[in-house]
Amino acid sequence: MAENPQTPRTTDVIVIGGGIIGSSIALRLAQGGLKVLVLDKGEPGAEASSAAAGMLAPQGETLEPDAFFALCAASHGLYRNFVAEIESLSGHSVGYRRDGSLLVAIEEKEVAELERLYWAQTRSGLPLERLTPDAVHRKVPGLAEEIRAALGISEDHWVDNERLTQAVIEAARRLGVTFCARRPVTRLNIHSGKIESVEAAYDNDPAARSLFSAERFVLAAGCWSQSLVAPLGIPLLTQPCRGQMMEFEAPAPLPHVVRAGIHYLVPREGNAVVVGTTAEYVDFEKQVTGEGLQSILNGVSRLAPFLKNCRFRRAWAGLRPDTADHLPILGYGEVENLAFATGHFRNGILLAPITAQLISELILKGAASTAIDAYRPGRFRLPAS
Repeated sequence: MAENPQTPRTTDVIVIGGGIIGSSIALRLAQGGLKVLVLDKGEPGAEASSAAAGMLAPQGETLEPDAFFALCAASHGLYRNFVAEIESLSGHSVGYRRDGSLLVAIEEKEVAELERLYWAQTRSGLPLERLTPDAVHRKVPGLAEEIRAALGISEDHWVDNERLTQAVIEAARRLGVTFCARRPVTRLNIHSGKIESVEAAYDNDPAARSLFSAERFVLAAGCWSQSLVAPLGIPLLTQPCRGQMMEFEAPAPLPHVVRAGIHYLVPREGNAVVVGTTAEYVDFEKQVTGEGLQSILNGVSRLAPFLKNCRFRRAWAGLRPDTADHLPILGYGEVENLAFATGHFRNGILLAPITAQLISELILKGAASTAIDAYRPGRFRLPAS
């Protein structure tokens, strides 16, 4: 039987979206003494958070450090303690590793890109090391003989993002956060510049809808954030970017992350290796495709020929929430009790600790400890003519 939509359930804060971003924020708010409810359109943690590789590598994602790199580096610096806290609260190990990554080059264009990266980052005082092809092969046997240049980044870490996301959810639950799965929010009810309540369906059944009210709200719905605030006249300029992934069982554990451009190999527990990825703007189509898998295989086999003989385990795809400037959307906008935490694109796992810290500070203290004006939700609105 459908719940009475006229009788809202009330709490202190409602977080819309139960991925690693929304769940980490919910955990921090619960630690701050607030009663928190998380509404997710499917199963919490089952969208973009489960479809990442788990690389925590701000250096490998930038050519020359800038303000966004500083945000990523700050979150990277929180990770060791964040993981220890989550493992302690949840009782689950999350597969966190700190063994560094290798950026490798085969083609002349890739060699030139590594050279530019090396000089740009060393000028900024970032640690990285030139490696000869022989040194690369000693570190990771079985890589392509054609590798011509490589850089080692000792500060790059990685984590099993699927295990981490579920551990964050479990930790939040143990702190009293309520998670409502298969509750897609369909409407934000606004009055006098504030959200009073949200309407949520159950299992996508419009007839089985409920009202949920709170003093404050957090929008962390990834690719689905834009459709929720569009009726309020708020342009986020977001779009889903599909990324496809594969997992293999290697003959031996992979000791480091190996990357070349958008293609990578990331170790998992035991001998598992996650490989990816694609970057496809195909609306909300999340299916795995033959073309996508072929492009991944071509890219990673060029780096690691041994993969051709490895046992295939699985393939999957996810939708990353991209924005017009590829930067996240953080903080308050035009609706005074709605905080945004979305649009993290390829950096959702990396930015989870700092995002949770900053958004919880906004809600609990009224101000964030780090300036986030560059990520304000209103930056996409055209100036009045």
